[in-house]
Amino acid sequence: MRSLLNPENPAMRFLTKIGYSICLNFLWFICCLPIITAGASTTALYSVTQKMVRDEEGNIFSAFFTALRQNFRQATKVWLLLLVAGIFIGFDGYLLFHLKNMNAFWTVLTAVWIVLFAAYCIVLLYVFPLTARFENTTFAMIRNSLITGMHYLLCTVLVAAFHFAVGYIIIFIYTPVMFLGEGLCALFSSWIMKNILIRLEEMALSAGPPGPEPEGDAGQDETTPSAARSENP
Repeated sequence: MRSLLNPENPAMRFLTKIGYSICLNFLWFICCLPIITAGASTTALYSVTQKMVRDEEGNIFSAFFTALRQNFRQATKVWLLLLVAGIFIGFDGYLLFHLKNMNAFWTVLTAVWIVLFAAYCIVLLYVFPLTARFENTTFAMIRNSLITGMHYLLCTVLVAAFHFAVGYIIIFIYTPVMFLGEGLCALFSSWIMKNILIRLEEMALSAGPPGPEPEGDAGQDETTPSAARSENP
């Protein structure tokens, strides 16, 4: 019995991380309420869960708000760009659905929309974990997210399936799972992406220190993150 209650016991460590994910889900939800801060909040969530899978989380509340502050500018720029793109893609999908016409032109447009929607979903799955770990320009971060998601397709499918499963359970089976919600999804995603992020970090470090950052977001065309974000213990 004493061994079961030992904080170093794998089962206790697992339950502790689940408890942390509930707290993080609450913090994430509260900080997403203004909508404009959703990107920074999601990045902060991934910043903490990435530390959790490395057993480096420390005080999760302090770590969350520190990451929220540090990533606010870049994450918000990424989020606003994706929000506009999402509205555009959603509106196009609505039009295609209601203008359904099984001719060749409609079929081509629908195929293009499906490709764009899939690419958008891949970017959403990867851009905030990458923003939590690396520094880069906005468009380079979005491009790197798409490239990474396509390169590690099995990881992408697993992460997408887990998000879908959690959403399905919340909506159709057991609503209280929402208290785990995105916190559990981020923890699972961070665990799946752990080795991928390490590999990307090694690639960024082997490329050498980045040069002076250009003004604005244009001018950087690397396909790997420009620099790993330094983290305070």
